[in-house]
Amino acid sequence: MQFCSHCGHTVVFETPPGDNLPRHVCPACGHIHYENPRLIVGCIATWEDRILLCKRAIEPRLGYWTLPAGFMENGESTAAAARRETLEEAGADPLIGPPFAMISIPHISQIHLFYLGQLANGEYAAGEESLAVGLYREEEIPWQELSFRSVHFCLERFLDDRRKGHYQFHEQVFGPDGCY
Repeated sequence: MQFCSHCGHTVVFETPPGDNLPRHVCPACGHIHYENPRLIVGCIATWEDRILLCKRAIEPRLGYWTLPAGFMENGESTAAAARRETLEEAGADPLIGPPFAMISIPHISQIHLFYLGQLANGEYAAGEESLAVGLYREEEIPWQELSFRSVHFCLERFLDDRRKGHYQFHEQVFGPDGCY
């Protein structure tokens, strides 16, 4: 950031009085520009014993498989974001259940939050950000072609919980080279 979005003056990067982290601060108007982690929200949507997966039509990881997920918008709840992303990417209308997993990825300032979900019907279709969409049984999941560690983590925990017959909330932190 070079210029203040409030007054247009050049900002400085310093620790404001009473704070403990450096921020972009405008010396002209005093506005402090906070940058916070981005929230990626998605859904582990199922139909019968199958899981909905999308093949990415965009970078990063173009051509790899993922759970329907994306950036949360201002003015929406996390559950609404999970439903919207599933509709946009997979043309599927999920009944959103409880939160299932939260993965913090501090080195890229992201938090991934996934909900459990049931498809209202077995219908789906690739959206603009998906090359293909499909429902997969456990043995059909393309494990070597999954897009992100957070997706792999969620699917492993989901399948393990399903085998146990009880779903619980899972939390993980990923560093640049693996889990903390």
